[in-house]
Amino acid sequence: MIQEFIKGGGIMWFLLACAILGIALVIERFITLFIVASLNAKKFTNNLISVIEKEGLESGIKMCQKTKSPVVRVLLAALEKAKEGKTAMEEAVTRAGVAELGFLDRGMSLMGGLTMVAPFFGFLGTVTGMIRAFAAVAAVGEVEPTVVASGISEALITTKWGLMIAAPLAIIHTLYQMKINSYTRDLETAAATLIEYLTKRQ
Repeated sequence: MIQEFIKGGGIMWFLLACAILGIALVIERFITLFIVASLNAKKFTNNLISVIEKEGLESGIKMCQKTKSPVVRVLLAALEKAKEGKTAMEEAVTRAGVAELGFLDRGMSLMGGLTMVAPFFGFLGTVTGMIRAFAAVAAVGEVEPTVVASGISEALITTKWGLMIAAPLAIIHTLYQMKINSYTRDLETAAATLIEYLTKRQ
């Protein structure tokens, strides 16, 4: 692999940067989406309503404060404005929802960008490799396999690695985006359920 990196030329450093940044984003987003933000929103909302019903609003607030999740932070925003009416709760949920969705979506644009940039670097390496191959032919004055091999090798190596970096990132980006969309639906459903209950409770 080291020999291939060297044969790929200077463009390989840009591809290496894309790969390192991509791996870091994949790991960070996995921890955020599948560990930190993991929660059964429907079950939590039902349990929260039961606690409020039995022990009061303050107990519900304390329950939310003990649970670290984007959905719960949105529900907490609604609870803190419960005494001010439905409109106040909806406004609080909207503000909290924007902040939490930003937290969930953080880094996704960069990941999507890498899926486009990596192949471009690969194709750039293809161009520079072919330029080097033709320059060698021009210098020697005849087409010899040994003369053009280095340039063609550089062209193929960079293209290969550009696509190898971009393809997995594109798949992971799609899967993560689906997870974020699922959280968004859960967040909206949970908030609507809680606001409806609190409105009727008043």
